[in-house]
Amino acid sequence: MSSQFTIIGNYISPYVRKVLACMELKGLDYQIDPITPFIGDDRFTQLSPLRRIPVLIEGDLVLNDSSVICQYLEDRFAEPSLYPADAADRAKARWVEEYCDTHLASVLVWKLFYQKVVRRHVFQEEPDEAMMTHAREVEIPAALDYLESCAPADGFLFGALSIADISIASYFRTASFVRYVIDAERWPRMAALVARVQGLPSFQKLARLEESVLRVPLAEQRDVLIAAGAPLTAETMATLTPRKGTSRFA
Repeated sequence: MSSQFTIIGNYISPYVRKVLACMELKGLDYQIDPITPFIGDDRFTQLSPLRRIPVLIEGDLVLNDSSVICQYLEDRFAEPSLYPADAADRAKARWVEEYCDTHLASVLVWKLFYQKVVRRHVFQEEPDEAMMTHAREVEIPAALDYLESCAPADGFLFGALSIADISIASYFRTASFVRYVIDAERWPRMAALVARVQGLPSFQKLARLEESVLRVPLAEQRDVLIAAGAPLTAETMATLTPRKGTSRFA
């Protein structure tokens, strides 16, 4: 029997991780075509006109954007809830999610991970060292200063685990792939919060799959994931030639 949901998108992407973590926490069955947006074929473009991941497919329904997908899953499957019940807290949690999807994505993914990994190993280009230095020394510390002021001394941002905690942990997980670690002395609450979320069974399950492909060329990742037990689709939308465009790890 085929899975109810199909996800298009690579395990390394923080946007994909956010969606998969929500699905794991809600106990939803899915299959995944673990491509990066850079190697998606024309079928991928039809599904994702901006060439961004993740994409969720459920029958004839196709949804783009991780925040849209997570909210849809919450609306469809209310338990366990991953959005605060209080209207004000729910709005604040969505703001934190948006802050992560825009600003943390910029400083952690595009100015660190993309420069160090994608430009070098996918497009064979040299990274922008000045951009990476400024991100590490100025922009990321400023972001952490802000998040530290929001983080609780214990537990999660809004009491129970929510999309806000999941989003923060997803981005710092990708940053860890280029050896960025939160300084626990300078930002103790943030370091502890990220560790708590990343220690959850759902995140640990995804982490094992992520680690299996970290240093594996894109063309070989599918075979490695099959061997690791990932729920892969029978077919893939991947091509052999990477191409640039409007794509991001959406």
